[in-house]
Amino acid sequence: MASCVEELHFSHIHIPVTIDQMIPVLPAGPIPAVHGSRLYLSNLDNMIGARVFTPTVYFYKSNYMSSNRKPVTKTLCDALSRVLVPYYPLSGRLREDSNGKLEVFFGQEQGALLVETHSDMGLAELGDLAVPNPTWAPLNYRFPNEEPYKVLDMPLIIAQVTLFACGGFGLGLRLCHCICDGIGAMQFLAAWAATAKTGALVTNPEPCWDREFFQPRNPPTIKYRHPEFKRISSSTQVKSLAQPNDMLGCSTFDAMAAHVWRSWVKALDVKPVDYELRLTFSVNARPKLKNPPWKQGFYGNVVCVACGTSPVNNLIKGSLSETLRLVREARLSISEEYVSSTVDYMEIDRPNRLEFGGKLSITQWTRFPLYESADFGWGRPSYAGPIDLTPTPQVCVFLPDGSAECSGATVVCICLPGSATHKFTEFFVCLKDLISNDESE
Repeated sequence: MASCVEELHFSHIHIPVTIDQMIPVLPAGPIPAVHGSRLYLSNLDNMIGARVFTPTVYFYKSNYMSSNRKPVTKTLCDALSRVLVPYYPLSGRLREDSNGKLEVFFGQEQGALLVETHSDMGLAELGDLAVPNPTWAPLNYRFPNEEPYKVLDMPLIIAQVTLFACGGFGLGLRLCHCICDGIGAMQFLAAWAATAKTGALVTNPEPCWDREFFQPRNPPTIKYRHPEFKRISSSTQVKSLAQPNDMLGCSTFDAMAAHVWRSWVKALDVKPVDYELRLTFSVNARPKLKNPPWKQGFYGNVVCVACGTSPVNNLIKGSLSETLRLVREARLSISEEYVSSTVDYMEIDRPNRLEFGGKLSITQWTRFPLYESADFGWGRPSYAGPIDLTPTPQVCVFLPDGSAECSGATVVCICLPGSATHKFTEFFVCLKDLISNDESE
């Protein structure tokens, strides 16, 4: 398996952006909600990791100034307005009920927000359009003095169109994770894009809300330890800032995740060596739901957090196949009962803060049709994905290769302290033992 490891140092690029107009976008027709209506959100939607906006950006090199091109902002606004009819919950706002759980509420402040801006720069001046870049932050609109992780009383869709001097443009999108997981977000994005491209409402599949599907049992029944929700006490210190023999069901993700985990631990020289480290990653639980089966078009959160654990010493001195087996077992442990147990756990002991200590978290964007879902009529984006990884340095992101050749390669993005980058590169390029197959998850 060939690999290329590149250490990126982002030079500070100042992107001058001028706001031209801020456009509230309301549903284009009647919706089944009135002033005062409320919608239930499940415990999976209420997970602390979902109480965020997911910022992404899409770049298009097509010349929007050409006389035969449709106007970008108007096209996107009109299409979003149409799509908000079947996806009407995205036009509401989040608030907490008396128990601190989130719900969608329909009041006076409604609709999505689309911000039109322009920049005197060209796309070619934005650096490498193949990997996330924190200097692109001005391309995602944030309210003045907006608090980190604020989701209450916010538009659930915040879009920013940036028209560049070269004729290309960017679409920065902040979508509230409480309303949809990655697969649900791609479903919504594909409907918006297809509607913009055709000029008529396109929803395939038809969106399904139905969050009551994941109501907790009565009484709640927790059948697993759920180490993914382990709290790290302030007294805990962690110094730092292959194929299994049985060959059963190993995926490309298992192999890559195991290799990244081991390389990360070795590069950071984590101590003490008997410390129990965790590797967490989200698993799409839709295929696990059989009784009753999930409804097609459901765009809410249907992910569980898989968790592998290992002492530091085992990751350093053990074989890749042993680590790979831990990852595979964690992935395969997500069952229909595990989903129910997670919902019940959240009912009894809902974590109230994000935990990054003592673990590496991997986010797998390779399973999302980022590029295929984002053709709004101006062709395939030259880049589609997240903007910035630096706020969460213990997170690794697997991105699809966005090149026109569609090679199927994976771009692995991880933030490390400068002292660890050379070591990580040294360990990561040693792929002679990394054997994987193309089994889909």
